Amino acid sequence: MPKVGRSAKAPPTDPRGDSHYSCESCGADLRFAPGQTRLVCDHCGHVQDIPAATGRGEAVLREIPLQEALAQGLPEPEMEEHRTLSCPNCGASIELQNGEHATQCPFCATPVVTDTGTRRLIKPQGVLPFQLTEEQARAALSKWLGSLWFAPNGLSQYARKGRRMTGIYAPFWTFDASSRTRYSGQRGDAYYETRQVQTDKGIRTQQVRRIRWSAVSGHVARDFDDVVIYAARSLPPPYIDALRPWNLSALQPYRRDYLAGFSAEGYTVELHEGHHSAQAEMIRVIQTDIRRDIGGDEQRITAMDPNFANETFKHILLPIWTAAYKFRGRSYRFIVNAQTGRVQGDRPWSAVKITLAVLAGLIVIGAIAYLKR
Repeated sequence: MPKVGRSAKAPPTDPRGDSHYSCESCGADLRFAPGQTRLVCDHCGHVQDIPAATGRGEAVLREIPLQEALAQGLPEPEMEEHRTLSCPNCGASIELQNGEHATQCPFCATPVVTDTGTRRLIKPQGVLPFQLTEEQARAALSKWLGSLWFAPNGLSQYARKGRRMTGIYAPFWTFDASSRTRYSGQRGDAYYETRQVQTDKGIRTQQVRRIRWSAVSGHVARDFDDVVIYAARSLPPPYIDALRPWNLSALQPYRRDYLAGFSAEGYTVELHEGHHSAQAEMIRVIQTDIRRDIGGDEQRITAMDPNFANETFKHILLPIWTAAYKFRGRSYRFIVNAQTGRVQGDRPWSAVKITLAVLAGLIVIGAIAYLKR
């Protein structure tokens, strides 16, 4: 039976920002238990609670004024040092812990060796703890692979046979803003004209759709809360989009306890780049608001002047399980949302299944043609 102990003691922190969590019972490393608020020792089963974030000096989940950070940088308490390596294959920036000097990239399985250099990064304000265990993530991946048409059967079986997955906290920015936008454009209202048209079967009556355009102008306002932007480049944007939505109401104030036993990816998309991407997403939403405000059957936006105020941001870490497999000479990469179980990855195809499907289709077409003779 697992031994349950007191809350984990605060770990020693070295100048590089590494944290080490030792079991009170046997001294082995502890890891965070997904779906719980505990640290678990895999060696002896001892369990220690993560202390609640209370008291002076503890981390607090809060928004940071954006313009202040962009113009002057952040004060020392908002920064921390990380030992990171950069994968030469996919460009991922992976944080190293506890004296490591080499590791395997969790996104593409490339072996990587690094020196002991450090990077100063903005400290995360929030972390979304893992909810799914590795076994649950592997089951979700296997189910996803099994649902794909024309996927090789062997890959799904390969993934089920205890193949290792890596739990990693991926970096994201979130942005808040109030917006007010003046616009001008045109409203299109549809009407129909009746026409007589000569055809092979004689004169026929047709209804032809026309649009009557009128000039319009106005303004729309919208508040944005937690526009989420991936703060790295190691995963393609469609993969990240497929993992949405995230339930950010479950965010916890950042504590390194939650990272125990997992990897963490450092951000490579700087704050100003993330802000630019977030504003682009906001503008797309504002354009939809403008079209709705214009009304009618069709809309044209000829000019818009969005103004943003009260802009804030957070740096947060979101949990994913990754798997990189080599199967029949090809590499496949998969990711699982460790909160919801949504899966995305490289789409595998089975040439044999596709060939058989094409042949079956040709046989059916031939049979139908034969019966019609």
